[in-house]
Amino acid sequence: MAVATLQEIRKKVRRITRNPNTSQLSNEDLDQYINTAIQYDFPENLRLFSLRTTLTFYTQPNVDSYDTNITNPLDPLYNFKNKYTAIHTPAYIAGIPAFYTQWRDVFYANYPQTNTIADTQLNGDGTTGPFVGTVTGRPMLQNNVVFTCLDTNGTAMILVDYPLTNSTGALGLPNEPQTSTATYGSIDYISGAFSATFASATQVGAPIYSENIVYQAGKPYSILFYDEIFTIRPVPDKAYTVQLEVDVRPTELIETTDVPDLEQWWQYIAYLAAKKIFEDRMESDSIDRIRPELEHQEMLVQRKAIEQQAVERTVTIYTLGKNYGYRWFGPRWPY
Repeated sequence: MAVATLQEIRKKVRRITRNPNTSQLSNEDLDQYINTAIQYDFPENLRLFSLRTTLTFYTQPNVDSYDTNITNPLDPLYNFKNKYTAIHTPAYIAGIPAFYTQWRDVFYANYPQTNTIADTQLNGDGTTGPFVGTVTGRPMLQNNVVFTCLDTNGTAMILVDYPLTNSTGALGLPNEPQTSTATYGSIDYISGAFSATFASATQVGAPIYSENIVYQAGKPYSILFYDEIFTIRPVPDKAYTVQLEVDVRPTELIETTDVPDLEQWWQYIAYLAAKKIFEDRMESDSIDRIRPELEHQEMLVQRKAIEQQAVERTVTIYTLGKNYGYRWFGPRWPY
């Protein structure tokens, strides 16, 4: 069986580009070209059936937004925005088909972002605080809590929340990097208890207002994907499994014995990398010479996906099997 390791890809690229030894092109630079071709050019040139997989993550109680995680490699959403290239339906929550959209107007038409603005019954006293009280509208959405009060010059001071846990957050200045230290106070999203300390002295007698979005937790069945963030509604009352189809980037090749996700791809990867080398050297004639074989290899790589999808009927609203209970989310909707 033909070998399709990184070492063989290196050999192929060196032969194509006429760089037989490392004095002309180091292995480090060559691997950079190869992996750039694999991870960035390849998935944008071809969206293959082999690169479609299922993304599974889990909701947390009282948490509605799920962003890329860059601190915990074990999190299913770790480096999400770089690991996957596209999101597709169908989507499932707790195994039941969910409504999925990428349009904010459609999503928030069903789940309005209506802000509750209330007087906390606390007033400025010429100091920065802390001011301790309880917000009447609760539980409240994370990343949507605001406290305001006038300073001695009549300018509105603003504090916003930065979530720390499922139920608590720190108060801080808008758009200011936050740490776990609650420099300007804290907020309990469930009980509404807060402690707020403003950046400057408050105006004596100026009311302190709170602004938030109240929700009722329950079993979610809708997903908004926007700005690389999944927003779930209703806000989950417990952990639920969320599953979507995604296009994943091909795996980077590190060791000389590493092979591509599908061994057949190795020659296509070699020609892609060679093309990038010629581009950096401004060798347009060399690019033109390898283009026919590059396109031929691309066709061969794409063949498997074409054969896999050829037996699938084009999906329409009349396609049996794409309906639930023979209707589109109608009276027999599984809820």
